[in-house]
Amino acid sequence: MLEELYHHYLNHGSVATDSRSIPKGAIFFGLKGDKFDGNKFAEQALNNGASLAVIDNPTFMTHDCILVENTLKTLQELANHHRKQLKAKIIGITGTNGKTTTKELIQCVLSKKYHAVATKGNLNNQIGVPLTLLSLTADVEVAIVEMGASHPGDIAELASIAAPDIGIITNIGKAHLEGFGSYEGVVRTKGELYDYIARHKGLIIYNQHNEVLKQLVMGIGIANKLEYSNYCKSIKVTNQHDTPFISVNVEMAGTDKPMDIKTKLVGSYNIENIEAAIAVGLHFGVKPELIKNAIEEYNPSNSRSQLIQTKRNTVIMDAYNANPTSMEAAVRNFTSLESPNKIIILGEMLELGSYAESEHKKVVKLLESLGATQVFLIGQNFSGINSSYGWFADAKACAEYFLSHEVANATILLKGSRGVGLERVLDVL
Repeated sequence: MLEELYHHYLNHGSVATDSRSIPKGAIFFGLKGDKFDGNKFAEQALNNGASLAVIDNPTFMTHDCILVENTLKTLQELANHHRKQLKAKIIGITGTNGKTTTKELIQCVLSKKYHAVATKGNLNNQIGVPLTLLSLTADVEVAIVEMGASHPGDIAELASIAAPDIGIITNIGKAHLEGFGSYEGVVRTKGELYDYIARHKGLIIYNQHNEVLKQLVMGIGIANKLEYSNYCKSIKVTNQHDTPFISVNVEMAGTDKPMDIKTKLVGSYNIENIEAAIAVGLHFGVKPELIKNAIEEYNPSNSRSQLIQTKRNTVIMDAYNANPTSMEAAVRNFTSLESPNKIIILGEMLELGSYAESEHKKVVKLLESLGATQVFLIGQNFSGINSSYGWFADAKACAEYFLSHEVANATILLKGSRGVGLERVLDVL
């Protein structure tokens, strides 16, 4: 059945999981979720242009349908089968923070020499990774596949589907603690990528200055490994005073002298992401000058340390995600900026489970220790903390406050979990 399905896929070239937007001729997969059952929309998908529908509930059998035991499993098997036919090198990337920025930087760098593609948006889970693989065409030379996790075993599962040749973990911090149970659970789950690479004799590229990653690499005893410093001999921030953007001075392997790179990235915590992109680029034979150009051309989007100039203020929008590690990095970086009028607006960090109260208290203590004064906190996790800072139950209440208390000529940090909806606050700044 898989070969038959794959032949159909090759003839039509695409798959879809949303019956409302079907590329003509695509295979529709009726997936089940907590709040929906895609099987119900098989006929609608076919009427909207799908050439075939894959379902696992016989109640919804109709014309041009294939009944399988589990549609998600079938989607994953089809993606893995397609991956095995590709000549492209697959780079698997995961990490608590920076994986999306690193993924995009690597794509920019490798695109200077290769047909390189990367995971689009946040398609990095059990559904997104298969969809990413099935979007790869035969002419792709390198694919950077992002892998996200919120529970033990997630990375092992995604690695088995994507079968990466190279593995990169950006870093490991406190995130999704509710699902992982503990920080140690996060470490073990992220380390599943290294485990896969070691078993399949792939290559690990890692930051040897990160003690957690170093211990993981040593623990599995993999011989095929390369450190960032093999390629990026030294890197340091040279300017972050008169602009939020960082400039770095980099000494790359094979060059006569260090070169300056003026980025459009905000925050010195992006140094590790830049190092990863340089290491991968040089490993794939991209010339240093082209690597410099690619990094300088990269412009972050999707609310990831994104600099936005509104009509009245300069806003650093970092609201795609938030966890204790990224929150601390963002706050420390922002408070170090030289700006006469700085305002910090923080949304709560979600999915921390029993760690929520203590981790939010740590954030407030950090703000106080850094001398931050104009601070506004959003969400129930910040509600019971004794501080002089402003507090709002939700983003709507915060937005209403700034509608009636207009600010101008300020540099503002907006940082919080995506579920808080800080875009609503951005709209009034």
